Amino acid sequence: MQARVSRSKMESLEAAGRVLDPAHSREERLLVPSECKSSPTSHPVEPALVHQSPTQPVEQLSEMLLWHQITQVVVTSSQPETALSKIAAILGEAFGVDACLISVSTNQPQRQVAYWFANPNATIQQTEVLDTYSTIAATKADLVISDLQSDLQTEITSASETLPFRAVMKVETRFQGQVNGAISLLRSHPHSWADFEIATLNTTSDQVAVAISQVLLQQQVLKQAQYQSLIRRLTMSIQDCVELPKILKLAIDGTAQALQVKRGFVLRLRYWDPRHSIRSNVDRVPRARVIVECEWQQEVGQTAIAVEPASQAETSVSPSFWVSECVLCQHAISTSGALTLTDESEFPASVEPTGIAPIFDPAQMPALLLVPLESKNKLLGFIALQHDRPRTWQSDEIELAELVSAQISSAIIQTETLRQVESLVEERTAQLQQSLELQAKLYEITRRQIEKLREMNQRMDEFLSTLSHELRTPLTSMMLAIRMLREAKLSPDRRTQYLNILEQQCAQETNLINDLLALQELETKQVPVQLQKVDLKQVITDLTQPFYQRWGLKGLNLEIDLPKRSLTLNTDLSSLNRILLELLTNAGKYSDPNSTVSLKVTQQTGQQIALTLVNDGPGISEAELPHIFEKFRRCQGMTQNAVPGTGLGLALVKSLVQHLNGTIAATSIPLEGHHETCFTVLLPQNLERVE
Repeated sequence: MQARVSRSKMESLEAAGRVLDPAHSREERLLVPSECKSSPTSHPVEPALVHQSPTQPVEQLSEMLLWHQITQVVVTSSQPETALSKIAAILGEAFGVDACLISVSTNQPQRQVAYWFANPNATIQQTEVLDTYSTIAATKADLVISDLQSDLQTEITSASETLPFRAVMKVETRFQGQVNGAISLLRSHPHSWADFEIATLNTTSDQVAVAISQVLLQQQVLKQAQYQSLIRRLTMSIQDCVELPKILKLAIDGTAQALQVKRGFVLRLRYWDPRHSIRSNVDRVPRARVIVECEWQQEVGQTAIAVEPASQAETSVSPSFWVSECVLCQHAISTSGALTLTDESEFPASVEPTGIAPIFDPAQMPALLLVPLESKNKLLGFIALQHDRPRTWQSDEIELAELVSAQISSAIIQTETLRQVESLVEERTAQLQQSLELQAKLYEITRRQIEKLREMNQRMDEFLSTLSHELRTPLTSMMLAIRMLREAKLSPDRRTQYLNILEQQCAQETNLINDLLALQELETKQVPVQLQKVDLKQVITDLTQPFYQRWGLKGLNLEIDLPKRSLTLNTDLSSLNRILLELLTNAGKYSDPNSTVSLKVTQQTGQQIALTLVNDGPGISEAELPHIFEKFRRCQGMTQNAVPGTGLGLALVKSLVQHLNGTIAATSIPLEGHHETCFTVLLPQNLERVE
């Protein structure tokens, strides 16, 4: 069971034992009255910490040997934490005690204690000794107590409360006139401390004081080196553009460990209105949210110098809260510089409904150091360092926190600047990409227009070439016929022949002009639809009669495949006749001699009629097939081979089919020595009038 000595017990200690006034001289401290001695056999002995004294008399303790051993430890020890533990072992073994403890008086929040135990396996008793010793070490006087339990018998209120040690001899160490620690020798059984023991410990305390000062100096040097290393690592991380979360973690971990606090946070402020981030003299609470960006929590430490136990209770941390909900944050925002609170009493009082955020919890963490993160008068957040015991924040600790704060602020500003630059670059890149895409579209549109212009020029050239051929040939025949008719001796038969030529060529020119006009009217949708019910079988029969006689001279055969029952169409008869006429004329013009042209009529689903016209001939190339329904477009070699035509027939057919709300398609399949060309027209069986 752990037992702590209260202040009243401490007063009893000073009354029961010999208290050596630190103001007395060295000679006075060595004078010990003989009545302090008592019989070591008058009280029971604690078995856990019993240690057998050395075989040689303790009077033979050599002060010079102790001084030499302590000096060797101070000179050779590379770690200040282990030096005091080694010195405690030297003194404990030299005096033959059960435990030796050396406490260091510093400005740190926790008292540092280096210890040595004769029985290192009694860990429970060691913990009890350390817990109970804290009050004794806090006294401001030297103590020589033969039997602690007997002298405090009136103060013990419970029979179960026992002390882990009985005899105590404590001597304070002074360096340059100031107390910097204490040496305590403990025995588990009552012991009357001899004069030479007190004198030797008093003499040795000067050397231990020097060792403590050296240890403190080494700790200060190591601490400053740790500070510089932390600042250097932060600077290098910022220069290397390390990610901000990693910089924040490095900063808060390094600062909290360097200052030996229990917990640390990096708090960021997210403002509702960014203009409120600028510090001003206006007494108002900004609408901002406090967000915990990074947190560090002390784990169970494992160091050579023991630290008195402290509460390890965890605080319920809220990930974020409003500034208006925490009076402490409001006070920190209105305060210039770091906010230092040494204990719970210094925390600002809560004013309903505003309290203190659970993250700070003064009951669990009474000491707080709150350093602002700011850049150019813009408040970015805070570094919060907390400790579970009251402590005074030293100037070098505040300075380190402010340096780390400046580094974090620079990292935040750098990250935000880089983010803004990246966002601006991405925005400009997106705009440039859109501009390039727009330029590419404009280029593509321009290219297509140029291609269309080239195509139109080519078609115009073809049209002019075709028109020239189609006009000159009839005109030439007409001119010759006129000249021959002027001959006086021309016979009546010859005159009739030339008149027939004139009439035929005039009709050809008239048909060309009519086709051009009809095509223009169809393209501009100026031709009305004249609906009427027609018998498709009768229309095809009447239309194909002239072709039998005309194609017979060429050796062409016409096959017609019609349904057995009659098909009635509600359509425009003139347009239907012109479609069939142009397709049959085109098939007869481009069919091989002695071949067969087939016309098939079928009724499709969806109230549609399919007209399929197939012929064998030179065919249409794959490259020219998509363009055969364009105006003035003729296959290569047709003009050179003197195949009559203007390139308007199929264009007129397509316009007429569309005029009847139908579709037309063409295929040309290569076979052995020829092509099978097929035109398929789909027409609605009941065409509705479109206004």
